Amino acid sequence: MTGVVFQKLSFKLIGILMVFFLVALTAIGSTLYYSWQLEGGGAAINDAGSERMRSYRLAYLLSHNVSQGGDLSAMEREVRLEMTAFEKVLRELERGDPARPLFLPRDPAVNAQMEELKEEWYGNIKPLLEEVLASSSPEGRRQLLRAYRPAVERYVSMINELVLRIEQDNARKTSLLRSIQLSLVGLAMAGTALLIYLMFVLIIRPIRKLQDGIRRMAAEDFSVRVPVRTRDEFGSLAFGFNQMADHLENLYATLEQRVEAKTRSLEEKNEELALLYEITAFLNEPATVEELCRRFIRRLMGQFGAHGGAVRLVADNGQTLHLVVTEGLSEDFFRKESCLEVGECVCGGAASEEKPIYLDLSQPLDRPLLYNCTKEGYRTVSVFTIRAKKRLLGIFNLYFYEGRAFQPQEVQLLETVGQHLGVAIENQRLVSREKELAISEERNLLAQELHDSIAQGLAFLNIQVQLLEDSLKRGKEQEALETLPHIREGVQESYDDVRELLVHFRTRVHQSDLEGAIRGSLDKFEGQTGIRAVLEASGQGAPLEPEYETQVLHIVQEALSNVRKHSQASEVTVTLERDGSYIVSVRDNGRGFDPGGNPGDSHVGLDIMKERAHRVGGKLEVISSPGAGTEIRLTLARMQKEAA
Repeated sequence: MTGVVFQKLSFKLIGILMVFFLVALTAIGSTLYYSWQLEGGGAAINDAGSERMRSYRLAYLLSHNVSQGGDLSAMEREVRLEMTAFEKVLRELERGDPARPLFLPRDPAVNAQMEELKEEWYGNIKPLLEEVLASSSPEGRRQLLRAYRPAVERYVSMINELVLRIEQDNARKTSLLRSIQLSLVGLAMAGTALLIYLMFVLIIRPIRKLQDGIRRMAAEDFSVRVPVRTRDEFGSLAFGFNQMADHLENLYATLEQRVEAKTRSLEEKNEELALLYEITAFLNEPATVEELCRRFIRRLMGQFGAHGGAVRLVADNGQTLHLVVTEGLSEDFFRKESCLEVGECVCGGAASEEKPIYLDLSQPLDRPLLYNCTKEGYRTVSVFTIRAKKRLLGIFNLYFYEGRAFQPQEVQLLETVGQHLGVAIENQRLVSREKELAISEERNLLAQELHDSIAQGLAFLNIQVQLLEDSLKRGKEQEALETLPHIREGVQESYDDVRELLVHFRTRVHQSDLEGAIRGSLDKFEGQTGIRAVLEASGQGAPLEPEYETQVLHIVQEALSNVRKHSQASEVTVTLERDGSYIVSVRDNGRGFDPGGNPGDSHVGLDIMKERAHRVGGKLEVISSPGAGTEIRLTLARMQKEAA
């Protein structure tokens, strides 16, 4: 009785769904765990960074008091407060705090670095600080400070090493998290495919077989039988159907001979049409070249009863054939024939002659062969071409253990499906080239934006750091302190540029809402800079295509970036006019400049805007004069289709 229950269709379906649910739940739990780990590692990086700043703070307090003089007791209290805070954070880093969460990664290298930090603090840095605080003579404190400074630099380097190792561990966990997430996506896809397949095997295929049996029986083919492969509900239906078929066959046995020939002819035609339809359908689906070739050769093997199959594509040089997919062939075969010269063996000969070949390997042959097919046990090998636009793209093989002759209609059918595969491969290559071109153009614009912002800021910081290093080497502390505000200003400028670029990269136009996207950019711009930003929109024109809207938005963002960097404006107004054509302008009340002169370091931004305008067929104008503000105006002719 229990065996019968387990064979019921409902029990099978519930079991399959439960297994899929448990696997998915495990994967999701893993992603949550690693996300928690990454959050804790990020908090550890922040706290370690605060220790680095606190080390410099201690050095600054001691150095400032020695050089400027002042209340030693007040300085000592402040130094000891900083030391206490330093040790507190150091203990929290070592123990961790799951509530925040905060903890160091479970990595021997990270733990070893943490131990070195503790030993260095308690064994060297802290005793030096105590000696400085205990020293009563200014000259003694100066000598101790000279010994303390390289120790601080070395200690900060150790903190940097700890941060680097935590970041490396976070990077590994991030990669693992992405792998799990990708696996989860793959699981969803594979699970969906598996469920579809199982539904097909357990439900759809038995129903189709019953439908096919009913159809054939309605066509007076009473020899039809439905295989009874299960003991579930469909098995009972198949058994009952076969009993009915036996009874009807006994009644209409004399009718079989009259319809047999016609039925056979119709079945052959139906099989050919079904093959063409199925191959055409899946070749038009989005997939990689390898996936298309694999499904293609599997379908042909099933159709013609082949025991092996392969697809080879011609290399760009047109002189070699590369084995893309194989079915039913050994790894040794794949290794030996992964690359063939055109004209070599049967496959290369078919590519050279550009015509189909099918040979019986048991008979004497008039061409040199590699005989790898014979070693695999095949007797018949067939080769058919893959073509597109009268150009040879490759070949495909069907292998048989026994002798196999091809009828003319079969050869014609195989040549036709080969042309279908060639067209699909060519389309995939064209799509790939188009994507590569689009990526290349966008990367070029991105490189220009990075050059105009971050690269220049880093160059300025490099010069200032060199000046600071020179001042410290010469013992000019006051001169070094005067350099620090410039470095801080350069860091802040680079930070603002990075945030602005991140906002640009993340901003997208959703559902043709260009006005909403511009308004969102203006809100962020006003919140970051304090410059009043106003949007004036008019007209009710149909939306642009998504690519056009994205380029228009990037032009507006680049114009706002120039306002922030160069205009010294207190207000900026963006105007959007939609009346037959699109006119977008960005106008500020800043200091302006002479467009005919040298625009300074903003020239790259202007070039980027002009290049984006050119990509969408627009016209970009720069209207400005010294003291009268600046206006960037984009005029875009409406060439898109009106919205339905």
